[in-house]
Amino acid sequence: MKIEDVLKSTVDYPKSTRVVLNLMYTQNVITDSFNDIIKTYDISGEQYNVLRILRGQKGRPANMCIIQERMLARTSNTTRLVDKLLLKDLVTRNVCPENRRKIEVLITQKGLDLLTELDPKIKEYHDFFAKNLTEEELIQLNTLLEKYRTK
Repeated sequence: MKIEDVLKSTVDYPKSTRVVLNLMYTQNVITDSFNDIIKTYDISGEQYNVLRILRGQKGRPANMCIIQERMLARTSNTTRLVDKLLLKDLVTRNVCPENRRKIEVLITQKGLDLLTELDPKIKEYHDFFAKNLTEEELIQLNTLLEKYRTK
């Protein structure tokens, strides 16, 4: 469905505006669907992102800078996110022995178990949105999105 139809607009948007509106609308559709999956697990999308980053560390601790650099939404308050995960026993936080100003964060077994439970649901969610595209179209879409956001 064309974005003008979705928005019930009679305006003939320039192509560049249509792209931005399409991206913004699509992001909201994807985010809403993702939030439906994780809401039963009492975590936010940003908290899920932190857990994925920590799992990717493969047992090595991550400091707040590493987490912040790898976040999808770089405006997130990493300290607050880690505090909330800490209260849920999904991560641990310790002072670095070599540099006491540095905080090290590790995912707990409970955090790993949560991601393991979510993994098939998230894969199904990804596959759902990709179902109308061929393999070549998925590659092309990724290439175009990467090209589009290059400054």
